[in-house]
Amino acid sequence: MKELAKKGLFLGLGLLVMSKEQVERAVDELVQKGKISAAESRNLVNQLIETGEKEREQMDQALRDRLSKILSELDIPTRKDLEALEERIRRLEEEKEEKR
Repeated sequence: MKELAKKGLFLGLGLLVMSKEQVERAVDELVQKGKISAAESRNLVNQLIETGEKEREQMDQALRDRLSKILSELDIPTRKDLEALEERIRRLEEEKEEKR
């Protein structure tokens, strides 16, 4: 199992952006070359896909965090800020109408 994990790690780094079909093709090539058995290939495909999904989620979160920081540093208003302003304008317009 350790050997399978090691092979998965090496493959996983390059397979993070690959589709399930591409992962399966890459693993099938390893089977054809005799580097892993057919039984190992199913587990390897599942592990690579699962690892890829987790890595992608972590990369997405890191990107969102970085973008938020950049937008904050540039003092660009967020959607929440704009919604708060819209609500304030709406209330002020209502108050103005009530005074008429």
